[in-house]
Amino acid sequence: MSAFVNVNGRLTDAASAVISVFDHGFLYGEGVYEVYRTYHAEPFLFDRHMQRLRASAAMIHLAVPFSDAEIRRRSEDTSRAAGLGLQADGTWREAYVRILLTRGIGEITYDPAATPEPSLIIIAKPLPVVPDTHYSAGVKVVFVDPIRNHPRSVSPLIKSNNLLNNALGMQQAIRQGAAEGIFRNYRGELAECAQSNLFVVKDGVLRTPPLDAGLLAGITRAFVLEVAALAGVPAEEAVLFDRDLLEADEAFFTSSTKEIVPIVRVGESSIGGGTPGPVTGQLLAAFRARAEELTRPPQPA
Repeated sequence: MSAFVNVNGRLTDAASAVISVFDHGFLYGEGVYEVYRTYHAEPFLFDRHMQRLRASAAMIHLAVPFSDAEIRRRSEDTSRAAGLGLQADGTWREAYVRILLTRGIGEITYDPAATPEPSLIIIAKPLPVVPDTHYSAGVKVVFVDPIRNHPRSVSPLIKSNNLLNNALGMQQAIRQGAAEGIFRNYRGELAECAQSNLFVVKDGVLRTPPLDAGLLAGITRAFVLEVAALAGVPAEEAVLFDRDLLEADEAFFTSSTKEIVPIVRVGESSIGGGTPGPVTGQLLAAFRARAEELTRPPQPA
């Protein structure tokens, strides 16, 4: 793995990166995180990721004593150390960047006074390659047994380092040969996937579960809704149940690193015609065009 890591300002390769076992991010999962990708080495929707990082931190009463500019500088330094960005042959080696903010190092206690200084960790590595067939032929997903965190326990609106709920759901999906696991909430409504947000298309209308179904306010989710408006695709938030997915004409999931991935099977049931649908294809093309527009490097005069 050609990753580099920045731990509280100390930049090392992956093998040399260390953090104290007394960091409350390790002891208790107390922390928040964001993941962004680059296009043309430009952090994509960075400002939105920082807004959500700060909102997540506020919900667990965690101070963020770093400016957005400082976090971006450390992130870009870490990416460059990993050899990412423009290559000598003129190609781009895009980055996956994970930013983690934890409660910090302190005694084994829940008292936040024991951890006066948060830890900031940044991991940069090459953007994982999604197989072309995932976009051209679609993927299988499954319903998973764990339910999404109840909003009054650990709110899914917090992008928390404590990911056991997500991990258990995704591990079940992996055991069943699926690319994603779909969570229901405590009311039996569809919420989101283990690592992404969920969309369905029915009669030409794009639908995604509302935030009060108990899901993370995905950066890519919001961007797709904006792209849909630009592309003239009707879209709405709507309460969805199993049948809404199983009877959909099309379905897909979205994430910062994978963009829009068509869903063609849920377990053994086919979605639509069992192939990626036209609305999904239209939105993926529009998504990439808009991302290109927002990150295209300046052309020489």
